[in-house]
Amino acid sequence: MLKMVAAILAVMLMIPGALSANPAVAERYIPEARKIGDGVLTYWLWDVYRATLYASAEGWSADAPFALSLAYLRALKGGDIAERTISEIRDQGFSDEKTLTTWAARIGKFFPDVVDGDSLTAVRDRAGRTLFYSGVQRIGMVDDPIFSRCFFDIWLGEKTSEPKLRRALLGR
Repeated sequence: MLKMVAAILAVMLMIPGALSANPAVAERYIPEARKIGDGVLTYWLWDVYRATLYASAEGWSADAPFALSLAYLRALKGGDIAERTISEIRDQGFSDEKTLTTWAARIGKFFPDVVDGDSLTAVRDRAGRTLFYSGVQRIGMVDDPIFSRCFFDIWLGEKTSEPKLRRALLGR
């Protein structure tokens, strides 16, 4: 039985788009949205999620609308996701603890618990806000361009803790 499950998972990973988030959310904000790149975050031996970056046909720019979708491959608590988000922002050098506390409280209110197969998508819109979706349902927003930059830098910034995933997301 275990061999069969492993074989099915291996086949799914070879199918383009399998285990990746639905681009429907990106298409709401980005004309002619297209997938720029994707990759899997692995922590120790466990695959945590498949990340997919969507941007316009011109390509990704930190100052233009784009979307980052995470298709989870395991169960995680929403509070743990929020805590890890703030930890990653802090690790990249953002040190205003009052602002970090405010952001933690904000995202902690709407980050849901996830299970294998759930997807969360964050969109950087034209105004620099970050809009959050669970599946295709909007769950929250942070109207702060500094948060948007810091949040997306977790995956796309030069100081990311996961440079291999960054290269995959940027299609390099």
